[in-house]
Amino acid sequence: MHMALDAQPGRPPDYRCVGVGVGPSNLSLASLLHGRHDVPNVFFEKSREFGWHDGQQIPGSSLQVSILKDLVSLADPTSAFSFLSYLHSQGRIYHFINAQFEAVPRQEFRNYLEWVCQRNPNVLLGEKVTSVDFDGSFVVTTSKRTVTAENVVIGVGSQPWVPPQASLGDDTQFHVSDFITKAKNLAGLRVGVVGGGQSGAEAFLDLISRSGAGLPRRVSWISRRSNFFPIDDSPFTNDYYMPCHSDHFANLPLPNREAFNVRHVLTSDGISESTLREIYQVSYIHRFVQGRQDLIALYPNRALTNVTPTGGSGWTITTRHNDDPNVVEQVEVDLIVWATGFRPASTDFLAPIAHRLQHEGLELAVDDSFAVRWDGPPDRNIFVQNGARQQRGLADPNLSLVAWRSQRIVDRIRGVRSTEQLPSFIEWWAKAPADELDSEIRIG
Repeated sequence: MHMALDAQPGRPPDYRCVGVGVGPSNLSLASLLHGRHDVPNVFFEKSREFGWHDGQQIPGSSLQVSILKDLVSLADPTSAFSFLSYLHSQGRIYHFINAQFEAVPRQEFRNYLEWVCQRNPNVLLGEKVTSVDFDGSFVVTTSKRTVTAENVVIGVGSQPWVPPQASLGDDTQFHVSDFITKAKNLAGLRVGVVGGGQSGAEAFLDLISRSGAGLPRRVSWISRRSNFFPIDDSPFTNDYYMPCHSDHFANLPLPNREAFNVRHVLTSDGISESTLREIYQVSYIHRFVQGRQDLIALYPNRALTNVTPTGGSGWTITTRHNDDPNVVEQVEVDLIVWATGFRPASTDFLAPIAHRLQHEGLELAVDDSFAVRWDGPPDRNIFVQNGARQQRGLADPNLSLVAWRSQRIVDRIRGVRSTEQLPSFIEWWAKAPADELDSEIRIG
């Protein structure tokens, strides 16, 4: 079982680290802390059963990152919680190699995460954190108990987001996170998919790939991007997803950071080329081989302006073309799949100490160890995982730096600093010529 520091009689158990939420980020941290008796820890998750995008596990979907970017390998390749350890423990490591997957199937990765969760007794499911207060130590109250902690790590993840035009009152509109359970019995219906990222592409591909009577009458794909763009997965672009670039990004002025995230969004939110290729091939077969001229409609470069009910149970999606905003277009559908992304989940449980925490925009302001800047003692910290995209860049919500970020947090808690991997080939920081440096020194 999880170990707490010795508590005085009548006092709640005391931990060095308490985690709130158990998604990949905090599961990574829990894995790196497992077996460390110098850091007694416990992690609380409100869900009774482990899940990871369970409503979005569309058949054929896969990760967009390397097999090595699991929970622990990039911080501790010897960990018993690695993806390879998972495969080996299941007796199928040879089969996985022989399958020659281009990328890890998303359902397989979800099963790996659940396996990690089940192997760690410090992870407690079905226990919701209701408040975090401070009285010399953090006082963490859950639906079942109260504990104290020197450090609290927030890893509550994200929640589905839809634009204000959406109406989720019935099953004729739903977020793609509910696709598996709600995208059923669509034969003869007109379906609209809104959102031009990987999730939208996977939903669109699934819909047009259905066979026989299960095929919708028409599937329209709408995106504000000027085309259905692939993810940029090239070597030097991937250097954006290295620790050294995360540190470089954090030191840029805010306008530079905001511009970078907009300019390079396709490095994290583009569509896998294999998915685009399959969509194109299926579209070809439908139109030119099977003669379904009206099945597929592609509408990139459109700004969605309104969604209104039509006769019966249908909807009219109104858009404006970004190149000709004076032209109003309308798409009639019976059902809408909103593949419009996610936003950080609520942290209302921090209300008792919210006035003591610093913010940058809508985010909690963090330092280089992902500790929130606040007015409390320096040896008591609240850390934030996957909640600093504006401050740490596109890699923050990505799996690429999960293990590294967790190691940074472990190091801060333990008062050590692990050896960093070698920096990028690219010189991210501007460096003045040596003679200019000498001149500055002489002038100073």
